[in-house]
Amino acid sequence: MKEKIMKCTEIRELLPDLAAGLAPVTPELNDHLRACAACAGTLDEFRKTMALLDEWQTPEPSPYFDVRLRARLREEATQQPSAWWAWARRPVMAISLAIVIVAGVTVFRIEHPPRTNPVPTLANANIEPGTAVGDLQTLDKNHDVFADSDPDTDGSLLDDLQVQKDVDANP
Repeated sequence: MKEKIMKCTEIRELLPDLAAGLAPVTPELNDHLRACAACAGTLDEFRKTMALLDEWQTPEPSPYFDVRLRARLREEATQQPSAWWAWARRPVMAISLAIVIVAGVTVFRIEHPPRTNPVPTLANANIEPGTAVGDLQTLDKNHDVFADSDPDTDGSLLDDLQVQKDVDANP
């Protein structure tokens, strides 16, 4: 029958319980601890730490500790907050402020609706076709179409364009 060999990672998970006496020592575990000095040393360190913790005595608080603690808590409760934003810690005040802000924004948007017409610019101005600016804007808008055409071949897109009368009249 094949023996089960335990790995160090499995042993490390069991070491704190072994040192405290909460987990039983199995034969596989015992074999691994005899063969692996690192795991055996870690278990020994855990046992020493547990022994020190068992010997440690918690210090007793001074006889007036509770009285002084309660007095300090009363002082803190009666002390006024010194920061100007301390009122925001109170949920009622914070919620009230949020409601006032939302109402103000709503009223402002009702009285001043967003503009439906954009601010006039050169790009969206009504420039008459046939002028130099109008022709440049048309070329700019149709840049992708003209970029794909080959001007050296017959029947290119530029040949198919309708030339405006005033452009022909003023070469």
